[in-house]
Amino acid sequence: MRLRNVWNALRNRNILLRQTIDIDIDAITMSGLESNSSKVEEGFLFVAISGYKHDGHDFIEDAVNRGAAAVIGEKDEAEIKGLQEGVPYIQAANSREALALAASRFYERPDRKRTIIGITGTNGKTTTSFLLRDILEQAGISCSLFGTIANFLNGEERKAANTTPDALQLNRMMAESNDEVIILEVSSHAIEQYRVEGIQFDIALFTNLSKEHLDYHGSMEEYFSVKRKLFNQLKPDGKAIIFTDTDWGKRLVQELGDEGIPAVSAGRGEENDFWLKNIQADEEPVFTLRHDENDYMVSLPIPGIHNVYNAALAFAAAKELIADSSTIASGLEGFKGVPGRFEMLRHPCGARFIIDYAHTADAVQYCLSTARRLGAKRIIHVFGFRGNRDTGKRGTMVASSAKYSDQLILTFDDLNGIDPAEMEAELHTLNNQESGGKGIVICDRTSAIKHAWDHAREGDWIFITGKGPETYKTPFFMPADSDKAALQLLNKEHDSIKPAKTADSY
Repeated sequence: MRLRNVWNALRNRNILLRQTIDIDIDAITMSGLESNSSKVEEGFLFVAISGYKHDGHDFIEDAVNRGAAAVIGEKDEAEIKGLQEGVPYIQAANSREALALAASRFYERPDRKRTIIGITGTNGKTTTSFLLRDILEQAGISCSLFGTIANFLNGEERKAANTTPDALQLNRMMAESNDEVIILEVSSHAIEQYRVEGIQFDIALFTNLSKEHLDYHGSMEEYFSVKRKLFNQLKPDGKAIIFTDTDWGKRLVQELGDEGIPAVSAGRGEENDFWLKNIQADEEPVFTLRHDENDYMVSLPIPGIHNVYNAALAFAAAKELIADSSTIASGLEGFKGVPGRFEMLRHPCGARFIIDYAHTADAVQYCLSTARRLGAKRIIHVFGFRGNRDTGKRGTMVASSAKYSDQLILTFDDLNGIDPAEMEAELHTLNNQESGGKGIVICDRTSAIKHAWDHAREGDWIFITGKGPETYKTPFFMPADSDKAALQLLNKEHDSIKPAKTADSY
């Protein structure tokens, strides 16, 4: 691809500042694209990004020495070291945005060749994406999925580093995909950091919004405004699907309507396009969706009112691609679940241990209230908080847990560089202030899980939340790399722990 194509994309987006070396860019052909100088090869375009740990501008000389044909960055040429004669330096207002636009052009706009579905919101993205993928694939529609658990394309599974891949990896995988539909979990960080910039969506879904990432966004209003940007990236005939059981969802429907953007609503009020009613939130919930004066009864093989909401949203999205509603309902009934989302394992005494990713007060509430509604004799909750992450939600989460739990065990999550003594002190403070006398602090996560295991009784529901299927970054006492691995080690006969169906906390 000619460098001129990228240059035009930056100019059209008004982020091109100047080309600091006078050279005919029409004569330059790009053989590749990279933002990591160590991966640059002869003829590549290198995009220098100022990251959180490293500044890509410091690696321009390395990229040029490896054969970079051109460089894009944010800094003025006078600040750049290592530029060589004949290698143009293009200054852009935003390198992350420039990388996304360059990747989109280099991989020949893969979003135009597939049906692209984006799912955003605080909770429920993962299960909604898995539900939708199952529905489509059972209907014979091949589907890629890029998200928190893993990236799936062309029938293969690849490890995922982030909820939403970076712009370069995302466009590369979209170009590789031979599937008819591509589903993306779209985080607020991905939108703010331009990872999905340049991608146009056929369908965009909104699950909900609750207090999360305010250490990054500053306020709920700003958090909402970032999520809202996704719906400005719909294709001309694209459609928004909004779950309206939060004020933020209702507001989004109103705002999109005012702007003439087609929006389909789903929720418990009869004013919704998909009216969710007659909910029986048992261990295998049953509910009815009314659409266009027709009622569709759906049964779901995973517990929780939050998963009823997820399923309703997935049903509404699938309806845009599948005419036969019975096919959609059948897809939901056969749902295979999600690793680390309400993943249930049995203790030999009959207690249930549930591993879930729940990391907001709303998600905790949905998990624990489900157990209470389904007849748990006792609810024990093991959880902690990640270092250097949103501290403002911690007290609310402990209070939410205390409302539904019989006992809380506060423990460590990934420390992310925080002094263990500092985290321990905060856990004791939160326990004293918010747990209502129900809590204890056991800092080592695997020891906390063992304590719950050793004291489990028949009829107990014991939740271990916050990490889901993720591996530990912090070393703990037991030789286990995840919550599930810790439980398996604690069972004398590992094979006697048989996974139940799984689902995401909303």
